[in-house]
Amino acid sequence: MRITSRWRRAVAALAGAAAIAVAISGCTGGDPRDATTPDLVSGELPGDTVEQLQGAVEHAMAATGSSGAIVGVWVPWAGAWVTGLGSTAHEGGSEVSTDMAFRIASMTRPMTCDVLYGMVEDGIVELDDPVSKYVPSTPDLTDVTLKQLCDNTSGLARSHDTLLDNYLRTPEREWNAREVAAAGLGKDRTEAGVAFTDSDTGYLLLGVALQNAASETPAALMRRYVTGPLGLDQTRLPGARAEAPGEPALPGYYSDQEDRDAGCVAPREYTEMSASFGYTDSGAVSTIDDLGAYTASLAARAKDGDALAPRWADAKPISTKSDSWYQYAGGTFIAGSMVGQQGTVPGYMTSAYADMDNGLTVAVVLNNSAAPESLVGYLAKELAAIVSKVPAREGGTAPEFGLPWTAEDYHQRIADRAVCPIE
Repeated sequence: MRITSRWRRAVAALAGAAAIAVAISGCTGGDPRDATTPDLVSGELPGDTVEQLQGAVEHAMAATGSSGAIVGVWVPWAGAWVTGLGSTAHEGGSEVSTDMAFRIASMTRPMTCDVLYGMVEDGIVELDDPVSKYVPSTPDLTDVTLKQLCDNTSGLARSHDTLLDNYLRTPEREWNAREVAAAGLGKDRTEAGVAFTDSDTGYLLLGVALQNAASETPAALMRRYVTGPLGLDQTRLPGARAEAPGEPALPGYYSDQEDRDAGCVAPREYTEMSASFGYTDSGAVSTIDDLGAYTASLAARAKDGDALAPRWADAKPISTKSDSWYQYAGGTFIAGSMVGQQGTVPGYMTSAYADMDNGLTVAVVLNNSAAPESLVGYLAKELAAIVSKVPAREGGTAPEFGLPWTAEDYHQRIADRAVCPIE
């Protein structure tokens, strides 16, 4: 099947470069080539499992007012399920296909961290360099390091929340990253290095710092350190000009409060817009095949033996109230044995997670961004829980592992946070 062959091409690219990368850099978890992902058996997942997966995605589509979704689930010992669901529009659209490009939102963050760690290996920057060394307009950030920007422990406030209404009104506007980051820098901040603080400002500044240090655009740096080594031909950081995420593209929509009150029947389209607002925080685009392969590579790099690799070793709890198994470091959430991300940009909700021990990988995009960004992360975890117990194909062996949550739990959380009617 097509998806399996493309997945295996990405795995081959990882394996082919891994030995060289390990020899020159050691196992830091920073280099995308430092990964050996498990083989994926050919074939589809069992029919009853697929039925559960599809029901979960369609439930989330209804909760978010999404007309369409693209989902990929890869279980190394049992097979894969990769499909498009729904339509490209609420009325008169065409079927969603798996080759459609979309905006990957916060999955951009680990890619930006990949660039950071690659530039450290090349001797261009150091993890403990202060932000002010490379961003002269931030002289008061001498106590904030590049690593803390990647780890989301900078203590900086968020920027996008302040400017989102402006972006929704003029999605074609081209933004300067420092202009967007200024919205967060103008707010109170907490002590750096102490606790997790979800800060898009930090990833915007990290992109500016790396660009200044390398005298190269973030798009070029991502090609050099991320998409090139992994062979991710459909993944990129677009320029500032407003455009669709690719061709063909999954159309993206947003239901404002008026549309939500009416039942999410006429959302505004946000397919063509400038990626400059998201930049190195949430500006990248991809396809489901590429996103799955990239997420699998993250999971393969995140462990060093039985321990987390250095990039993830300083993980911090999400909050004092969160579950002990839910942490953050290295540009990703750590949820039990899985690493990944979740987030939204206008038009798209995207999440992807992969298991560090066995390679189980899920990736999903919904095409209405009206709901809280946590919802798409709930969906990814629900999908992972569904397939975590799927048996191995004949002659194979399924790993013995368990996730610290249930599919039913996250299914209910999605219902509780629904912004559109669930029939």
